[in-house]
Amino acid sequence: MDKKKKWLWVMKLSAIGLMLLFGFLWYHDQFHKETLSEKETKPEDETESSPVSLEDNQEDDGEILDACGNLYKEAEEKQMINNLETIRHIIKAFGEKGYTAVDSKNQIDMTEPEQVLQFCESVNTKQEAETTIWEVGYDGGLAKYVLKTKDGMIDVVRKYFKYQDGIMQEKVTEEYSAESWEYTEEGYLMFSGSCASEQQYVLMLSEVTEHKAFRVQPLEEKYREWNRKYLLPIGYARNNMFITDWSEEAFGELDFYDVYDFSYPIVMGKKVPYEADENLSVRAVYQIPKDEFESVVMTYFHIDSQTLQSKTVYDSVKETYEYKPRGLYEAEYPEHPYPEVVGNRENRDGTMTLLVHVVFPYAGNSKVFAHEVVIRPLEDGSFQYVSNRVLPSGNNGEETWYTPRMTDQEWEEVFRCGQQKRP
Repeated sequence: MDKKKKWLWVMKLSAIGLMLLFGFLWYHDQFHKETLSEKETKPEDETESSPVSLEDNQEDDGEILDACGNLYKEAEEKQMINNLETIRHIIKAFGEKGYTAVDSKNQIDMTEPEQVLQFCESVNTKQEAETTIWEVGYDGGLAKYVLKTKDGMIDVVRKYFKYQDGIMQEKVTEEYSAESWEYTEEGYLMFSGSCASEQQYVLMLSEVTEHKAFRVQPLEEKYREWNRKYLLPIGYARNNMFITDWSEEAFGELDFYDVYDFSYPIVMGKKVPYEADENLSVRAVYQIPKDEFESVVMTYFHIDSQTLQSKTVYDSVKETYEYKPRGLYEAEYPEHPYPEVVGNRENRDGTMTLLVHVVFPYAGNSKVFAHEVVIRPLEDGSFQYVSNRVLPSGNNGEETWYTPRMTDQEWEEVFRCGQQKRP
């Protein structure tokens, strides 16, 4: 396929993707503001029956929901609803009552995981079984998943609650049969299925598929702490730092403009001020002063000016770095994997190697691939990234979520009739 046809195809796919993204965001906003904000008022005997009869102890739910609401109320008074320790406290309360619970980001060990393991065994042996998993959100939300299996099939009832006006309020109930499920070698229960209420169908004109990933097996807390400090602030969205091989001796294909994008908010405490033009046919091009660009990138990388300039577009006369913000045709879909540190190795030179798994719930994959990230802790408490290496394996998946920045030639072909905006 020649370049012109290729980019015409990319433009079409990007436009479709943008419409889907806007549709998803609009649906999400409308559904959660309207559908989820109003509890259904139909009498119990008029509600539709679930795929299988799932018993639900409303009395026990009321007790734990009251306790959860009180914890959220205390956190609200301290403005700490989305705080990790608040979520940890709530999950601990579930565990003390004998409930299985985990947070929505899989950052805290699941309580009572044995119940889930027994359920998975029952699915494999095609025995009848039932289990309940409570998922604690970081926004005052709480979801109750009731799973029931028979003949190797799984049916799911999901109830969603939201902390409002000092109490936990039930918002919506969704039901579906799991179309896929797996208990993975990495210790995850993953399943997906499609469901659509009448309101959802009107908004999306199709069913909505839920992709769930619950980490069942515990992780050492030091791994979680390193993950929160070194990996999660960067992640895998709109950058190739953890999906390509590079080192301080050879930076390879590492994109330092993406490095600038994710480093700027961390270093400067605000979002990148250099934005794409509102006119999609105009490409914004900025000239960032040398000191500003280098101070951001070099905070976490041991790299000299000459090497950095060779990996970017640098104007030696003006002493500026040319910077083009990502535009429509470099956008990515909203679903991304997340990193999970599962091991480490101390090196003789004082650095530390972290073993990381790429967990992608949307793809139902708890290990798309594994990579090793080398960190250099510094005396002042800061650190530097030394290298990244993707571990070779015949089971490695593709980084389908990643969209690289366009080259000048590609931009030229896409925006042949466009203009460049040079602030």
